[in-house]
Parts: sequence; C-alpha cells; structure tokens
Amino acid sequence: MNHNQNRREFLAAGASLAAVAAFDALGAPIYGAIDADSKPAILGGDAPEYDSGPAWPFFAGDEVERLTEVFESRRWNRGDESSPTVVFENDFAEMLGSKFGLAVSSGTTALQTALSALDVGPGDEVIVTPYTYVASVNCILESYALPVFADVDFDTYQLDAKQAEKRINENTQALLPVHIGGAPANMDAFLKLGKKRDLPVVEDACQAVMGEWKGKKLGTLGTLGCFSMQITKNLCGGEGGVVLTDDEFLAYKVLDAHTHGFLPHAGTPLDEYRPVRASNYRMTGFQGAILSAQLPHIAEHADVRNENALYLSSLLRDIPGVYPQKIYDGGRSAWHLYMFRIDEREFGLSRDVFVQALLEEGISCMSGYQSCDWTGYVRKSLDTRAGRRVYSKERLDEWEEATSLPNFHKLAKETVWLFQTQLLAPKSNMEVIADAVRRIRKYAPEIKKALAK
Repeated sequence: MNHNQNRREFLAAGASLAAVAAFDALGAPIYGAIDADSKPAILGGDAPEYDSGPAWPFFAGDEVERLTEVFESRRWNRGDESSPTVVFENDFAEMLGSKFGLAVSSGTTALQTALSALDVGPGDEVIVTPYTYVASVNCILESYALPVFADVDFDTYQLDAKQAEKRINENTQALLPVHIGGAPANMDAFLKLGKKRDLPVVEDACQAVMGEWKGKKLGTLGTLGCFSMQITKNLCGGEGGVVLTDDEFLAYKVLDAHTHGFLPHAGTPLDEYRPVRASNYRMTGFQGAILSAQLPHIAEHADVRNENALYLSSLLRDIPGVYPQKIYDGGRSAWHLYMFRIDEREFGLSRDVFVQALLEEGISCMSGYQSCDWTGYVRKSLDTRAGRRVYSKERLDEWEEATSLPNFHKLAKETVWLFQTQLLAPKSNMEVIADAVRRIRKYAPEIKKALAK
C-alpha cells in the first residue's frame, strides 16, 4: 500500500482527527528513521524520509461536476441569489458566524472595498502592521490614505495595540490589525482601543480562515473582516476573497463598492447607480462553485493543522535558540503559516544558513517577510502629482521620523516559515522536522566552518 498517496486521499475525503490517527497506525512507515547523532544532509549525511503533506490545491472531489454545471448554465458571473457565488458567500458567513458576507475577486479587493465602505480617502491615516504582505499596505495607498506603521509584539508577530495607540491622531480613520500566519492579533485590546478612540477595526484575516479569538471566528469580531482564497490559502479558489460584517449599512456599502455602486441589470438607468468610490471586484460563478465544494472540509483540516502545529511547538521549544510563534491566550491559529525564530547567538547559525540546511533535509521552508524599508516604499508610492497634492514633504518627514520598528526588523531577520500543507501531513512528520533542527544545531560549528571555505 502506498501510505502517502492513500493517506492523502483519505484526508481529502474529510477524515476526522480520530480517523486520521487510526489510519496512521495501519502499518505507516516510521518517518525520519535517522540516527540523532548523524550528520545533517548539508554536511553529506542522509536526508530523512519526509512527507510534505497533501498536494495543493486540495480537491474535495466534486469540483469538476460543479464547474460543469456552471458552464452549462451559461451563468458564469455573480448572478442572483441562487448563483454559486451568492450561495458560497452566504454559507461562508453562516459558517463563521457573521450576519453578512460578500464574495469578491481577491483578498486585496476585500480590503479595498472595506476601506471604501468606511470612506477612507486622501489625507486619512490607517494604522497597520509592518510584518505583513504588501496588500495590507497597498489597499491603504490605493485610497490615497497614509499607512501608519506601529511595531509588532516580538513573541506573537502581531501588531502591538499599545504601539498602535501611540500613532493615533486626528487623521486616523481605522485600525487594521493583520492576523498574520493565521494567528489572532489581540482582539480584546484592539476592540477596546477602537471603542475608546471611536475608530473602526478592520480585521485582515486573509491568512486566518477558521482562526479563533475566545470562541469566535477571526474576521467576525471587528467592524469588517477580510479574507483571501488565493492559491496557497487554507480555503482555496485560485483567487477570491470575502468581506464579513454584522453591520447592515456597511454590508450595502461594501456591495456598492465592489460593483460600481449597484448590481446592474438590463435597462438600469445611470441615475440609479449610487455615487461611491467603486469598481468591479465581483467573484465569478466558477470561483464560487470551487469554494463551495471545499467549504465543508475546512473545519476538519483546521483541526489537523492545529494538533500538528501545537505538537511541533512542544518539540521545538526544547531546542535552544528556537522560538516558535506564541499565540495569545484565548486565541487559536488557522496555521496558514508555521513561524519560528532562530536566535543566532543561542543556535550557532544565522537564520539564512539554517534555512539552507533545513532545505537540504528535504523540508520546505523560507525566510518569509524581509526587513524592508516601508517608509521608502510609501514615499515612492506617493511621489506622484496626486500624492504630492495630498502629502507635503514636511508631513512625510514627520511621519517617517515617528516610524520606529525595531521588533519588526529583528523578527524579519530571524524568522523561518513552514507551510500549512506540511501541517496536514502525518503527525510523525513533526518529529522529523524537530529531529532535523536538532541535528543542524548540534553540527552548527561544522556547518559554519564548511560554508566559510
């Protein structure tokens, strides 16, 4: 029996945690049967047997049938209430516990429509984390608003609410915490801060489908929550996104923003379109069909990832110089990414050398977000005729001088990423990863010496 292939098929069928555990007991090979004292692969040792998890995107099994139905119906667009896109957005909102959901073309456009619904525009400021994908920043710049960076909490990687409060002024119009890696920002602190300063809280939950904060799903606690269904995401439609809210007025504003101010139909006169900052960010029926097929499986996948990630953290915490991302009390990560930090002084190798050594073990990883110059990026983005009309050199000089991000820069130089598919592999593979890290640390002086030649 090909254990790897059959286990993936079994997991793809939506197996429960108990069933996965039972399947792993059926004569599964012992992964990583490498002597703990053996040299790592980067020094010529043997790489362990390692299952990197199921192929991605995940196939639920009936995607082709659903896509064929959409194709033959000739209703390939968003459509009416019975269309795959609308069915998906309603089911997604219900599953996560939100009153209103709107499917859009991407996570980026989810953020753009959310800020549009809040009337964020030129001269406004939005507080955001520096440890994030560029879309969290570009959605602000797209509105000709100013991204204001506050530093992150070093242990959790999340935007620090205390640092965020220091950056609030009369121009601040929103708080944009990002649930980076799928782990929750401190939502109690941000909701309290939003209430205190009368600011909406927009949750960037693009990496956090099925993440939780004190029993509630991430993306449902703030004023608006934004999700991505891009090709690597835990719920995958190739591209796609969703905006969630419990505010009916905002729900209609988001709807307006994503479809030129009105859901058009034949013969609609121009004066019936509501004048808003809007575009075409609609999700197609094909995307809706794929996402609806995958939706019933994401809770079970989230359970498997969570069990494996917590087990891996328990193993890695015992290795000097290795620091897994901490999760705030009351939070549960969706584990889109598994992040940990390598302290060079304790571990004996830099992060970059460690990544090179781990890749030689056959274990996929990367260094993640780099220590970028966000202030330079924003200044270049606003160095246009329109940008210069809104933001003077003096204002940007003042903004740049106030931007201090020591935790972000240190994390960006020390962090290693593993990927969500690796957490869907057999639990024994968490031990393979930990064993490889131990061997690399044990031989750190020799690795350093060998690479210096």
